[in-house]
Amino acid sequence: MNMKNSHSTTNLTVHLVFITKYRYRVLSWEIQERTRDLIKQKCDVNNVRIIKWVVSKDHVHLHVEYPPDLRVSDFMQWIKWYSSRKLRQEYPILKKRYWWWWMWWIWYWAWSTWVVSEELINNYLEHHRNPSNFDTENNFILE
Repeated sequence: MNMKNSHSTTNLTVHLVFITKYRYRVLSWEIQERTRDLIKQKCDVNNVRIIKWVVSKDHVHLHVEYPPDLRVSDFMQWIKWYSSRKLRQEYPILKKRYWWWWMWWIWYWAWSTWVVSEELINNYLEHHRNPSNFDTENNFILE
């Protein structure tokens, strides 16, 4: 799908992966769902369209389409800061585990997907699929 404005049409997509600090497997089912909601909020605010995503116990995959005026690094900073802050406020176990503000590792991985077909990425993300964990409305998988 293309994003259009008055002067251009773009199709900028990226596959993003970020992990919990120390790869702790702290994203239980309930926390995964809340993480999904927080990420969705930031995507909506920034006009980012989620193509497909997976939230695992210790990492998140996002395949998104984003507008040309949004820097991926800024977007990732907002997602990680916002979700870390909110999750630590709402779940005391996370506050105990992560004594400082950040629950996400400082690094993230980003692959431009224009050279890789959307079908290939979706197939890669589908290997995480468990039918009971798949939300068809939002192309979202809980692992």
